[in-house]
Amino acid sequence: MASITILAPCFNEADNVTELHARISTALDSRPGHDYRILFIDNASRDGTVQALRALAEQDPRVGVIVNVRNFGHIRSPYHGLLQAPGDAVVILASDLQDPPELIPAFIDAWVGGARVIMGVKRTSEEQYLFWLLRSAYYRLVKAMADVEVIEHATGFGMYDRKVLEILRSLDDPYPYFRGLISEIGFPPVRIAYDQPLRKRGVTKNNFYTLWDIAMLGLTTHSRVPLRISTLFGFALAACSFGLSVGYVMLKLVWWDQFQLGYAPLLAGTFFLSGVQLVSVGVLGEYLGAVLTHLRRMPHVVEAERFGAPWANK
Repeated sequence: MASITILAPCFNEADNVTELHARISTALDSRPGHDYRILFIDNASRDGTVQALRALAEQDPRVGVIVNVRNFGHIRSPYHGLLQAPGDAVVILASDLQDPPELIPAFIDAWVGGARVIMGVKRTSEEQYLFWLLRSAYYRLVKAMADVEVIEHATGFGMYDRKVLEILRSLDDPYPYFRGLISEIGFPPVRIAYDQPLRKRGVTKNNFYTLWDIAMLGLTTHSRVPLRISTLFGFALAACSFGLSVGYVMLKLVWWDQFQLGYAPLLAGTFFLSGVQLVSVGVLGEYLGAVLTHLRRMPHVVEAERFGAPWANK
């Protein structure tokens, strides 16, 4: 009998984890023939989530919980949980109920059919239409620039075979862009479409910083195009500036007394070039920051405790 782990990262989801557990159990009880367990990894919640998880672990011997000593962010904590999850395959889904647990049986059917990577892909979303348009534009940008295929509107919600997880463990990436790594590994994904509902309880943990972090991580991890664009743009601007300088000198030589060099073009050119330099330095800084993160070799998280099912304490 195959064993499957359902991984649910959470942070301040006290209002959602009990319903999430019930919906996962209902979905998997309707699909017999597999041994399953549920692993929650809590990112140092402050709202009673850990107490709710303790109650679930006392009621259900299939529930295990990892609690971090502090909030390690929306990238490192889920990835650590993924690497700690036992079983022949792992399903990962958000604890805010925007990833429907009812899709898990379809994931399992595809996995039993031989797929090693099954990803939920948002067909529609009840979020604000402007956000949907911005996300779509970002995915198209990354898809055009990335060295590997990027699956549009896939958040990582899906099912991953043990072989995929072993490859991820061997990479030892301290700050991974998970969706990009799945594309880098290369197993053809099975896409299962779903309609993403609105969060009904709690407050979203995504803000401008977290979204920008994911966006820049996706670009800098899997594409050198931003660096090359900066370099080419720099050469083009240098050539234009040189041409303008030669033109102004020639005009001054021809109309020495009548032609007066203006300060406006000089100031405009100076500020424009300074802006381009700052943008280029910022792009370079993103890459250098990624290199520094890898060199430091910090752990994904530091755990405060584990409790629940015996397998979770290994």
